[in-house]
Amino acid sequence: MNILVFDIGNTQIKMGYYEGDVLAKSWRMTTGSSRTTDEYGINMRQLLNLENIAIDKIDAVAISSVVPNLMHSFTGAVKRYLGMEPLVIGPGVKTGVNVRTPNPNEVGADLITDVAAATEYYGYPCIIVDFGTATKYEVVNEKGEFIAAVFSPGIGISAEALAEKAAQLPHFEIRKPKTILTNTTIECMQAGIVYGYIGQVQYIVSEIKREMNLPDMKVIATGGFGRILAENVNCFDHYDPTLTLKGVKLIAERYYSKKKRNAKA
Repeated sequence: MNILVFDIGNTQIKMGYYEGDVLAKSWRMTTGSSRTTDEYGINMRQLLNLENIAIDKIDAVAISSVVPNLMHSFTGAVKRYLGMEPLVIGPGVKTGVNVRTPNPNEVGADLITDVAAATEYYGYPCIIVDFGTATKYEVVNEKGEFIAAVFSPGIGISAEALAEKAAQLPHFEIRKPKTILTNTTIECMQAGIVYGYIGQVQYIVSEIKREMNLPDMKVIATGGFGRILAENVNCFDHYDPTLTLKGVKLIAERYYSKKKRNAKA
């Protein structure tokens, strides 16, 4: 099954084309809530054309989104420019993920897709750390159930706030200095943000493991800033930059497989 998948985040839209289990191509677009159906549709068509991916080869389109106010334009673009009705992951869609929280319908599609992929490919119990606009720590117990999450400001937001709220501090590249003992303004800021974030991640993960009484929980990192942190945090077992896209693809496969079985019944 060839599936075109979208992960719509607050900062970026990730788009991936799967040929079976292989991510044949992926792209990133800036999230823009003021864009029209035509703008989104033309972008989709152009990206596919550049890679010689024929629209008639796409069997299904699936979308995970945490930005509700652009969904009308975005789904309209899929219908008009790709000629397909997209599967939008949300309440009412059977995802195969067991959610054990007081209000399951409030759990975001990004968390559901992360958990679907992590439990399928890496097993459980596990902790997924998704480094996006916000950093999300997603907790899956030994039964494979999503039971809790911890949210914190993303490392990008933290860096922007430091530069914008302190009049004499400049904007800077997020990277780890060679030492924490820095003496230039830029490196002082980089050290505080990156070393501080490393400490935050390691402490939150260790506290989750302690309260769960599961010291051997697997920890999977993903998300835009995941690579920077994964290289410097010693508690990660896996770094998977395409985890969310894998989850969207997996849920779509489950959905259409069940739909096909029901049609035959």
